[in-house]
Amino acid sequence: MDPFSTEGELMNMLNALHQGRYSAVTEFNTDALSPENELPARILQLRAKTTLGGAEEVIAEVEGEADDVPDLAAVKAVAQYRSGDAENAVEVVDQLAEIHPENATVQILCGTILQAEKRSDEALKLLEKHQHNLEAVTLIVQIHLSQNRTDLALKEVQSARRWAQDSLLVNIAESWVGLRVGGEKYQQAYYVFEELAQSDATSSTKSLLGQAVAELHLGRLEEAEAALKQALEEDKDDPDVIANLIVSTVLSGKDPADSISHLQNVCPAHTLLSDLEEKSALFDKAAAKYSAKSAA
Repeated sequence: MDPFSTEGELMNMLNALHQGRYSAVTEFNTDALSPENELPARILQLRAKTTLGGAEEVIAEVEGEADDVPDLAAVKAVAQYRSGDAENAVEVVDQLAEIHPENATVQILCGTILQAEKRSDEALKLLEKHQHNLEAVTLIVQIHLSQNRTDLALKEVQSARRWAQDSLLVNIAESWVGLRVGGEKYQQAYYVFEELAQSDATSSTKSLLGQAVAELHLGRLEEAEAALKQALEEDKDDPDVIANLIVSTVLSGKDPADSISHLQNVCPAHTLLSDLEEKSALFDKAAAKYSAKSAA
């Protein structure tokens, strides 16, 4: 049985990871797991620990095993990348993608780093080797959406729906696509994220963020702001929550200066800040041309 299927031993761990409930993943009791699921469970916990800021600890933990176990080598590469050692991490990723392209952990983690390095075509080439892997599906969907290929993202979700009908990850990926498609899909996405956000068992920063983004698209600014502030109470330095709070603040006609300063402090390389800087430069360039013509 697939350990990540709806009846598999690791379904709850995987869902918790993608809901952003990282502490729950690290605290999951793995004593009763089948021997064949011990490594996949350990991988999930190491990934959660890395996300929680324990990259150096993860590197130290797998140091003696990574050379022999490609899954652990991929985990180490992610931890290195998160800790700022991108050059060595990418070198390992390239090697793993070439030697172990059929390994599911290699596909997910190396694909993630390749995408972070803006090597989308290589990431997709690796991820498309997956065999009914829902994490691969969600990452492929994210990449297509980042490329403004909503049609391909939708096609990927529809394909996965045929073999993973009731999966939470498929529901989440479908909601991402829905937020891009618009119309009645906004409301459908809202229902998915709102259900996750309002349940004590599944509420997390990510689910609250998803709810808030749906609220923004539906024009419910006050509700979106409330959800974002609730998310910040759980993680005051989550860069994506702060970025969306900036958007919400601007749409509400308020001054976003404090939130922009906050985002600059916690994640100076965030896409929103890069976009703001680029647009500001373009505006200054256009304004300079107009001023020059006016002076003439």
